[in-house]
Amino acid sequence: FVFKLTGAKQQDHFFQAAYLEERDAWVRDIKKAIHRIEGGQKFARKSTRKSIRLPETINLSALYLSMKDPEKGIKELKLEKDKRVFNHCFTGTCVIDWLMSSSSIRNRKEGLLLASSLLSEGYLQPAGDTSKAAAEGLSDTPFLDLSDAYYYFPDSGFFCEGYSSDDDVVLKEEFRGTIVKQGCLLKQ
Repeated sequence: FVFKLTGAKQQDHFFQAAYLEERDAWVRDIKKAIHRIEGGQKFARKSTRKSIRLPETINLSALYLSMKDPEKGIKELKLEKDKRVFNHCFTGTCVIDWLMSSSSIRNRKEGLLLASSLLSEGYLQPAGDTSKAAAEGLSDTPFLDLSDAYYYFPDSGFFCEGYSSDDDVVLKEEFRGTIVKQGCLLKQ
């Protein structure tokens, strides 16, 4: 799950993620940042709360913990689609239904806003082509209230069987050099 970044001074940096989907998410986000910078746009992370006018009374972190509650939270399932098995995930419809049943939202439209902010802030991750395409901006909303749009919690142990989500050809090469810093990647 290693990927390489080559800087402007031709200095290589290797990064290792914990699992395939994490690596792919990093590569996708880094490519998006590079594309924006090369296009002359500023790259600055905007607050989701401000961009969708999320009320200050909603605590996304507390909501996330409630969603993960083994008794009352969203049930993680083993779902199949296109000859692939998605483990430890759930559908977009399940998320909106749970938000409705927990009285966190008044209607499904409000649920889309709240779920989109959970997705943007990293509390939810897209799994599968449908939800990944929406998260990358190929849909009206980043989060989809659909039964075939799959999502997972970042620390759930999610994995997909029977498919590699590599969009790019990854070349095997011998890694040389010294490890400058070893630890966890923190995405902000």
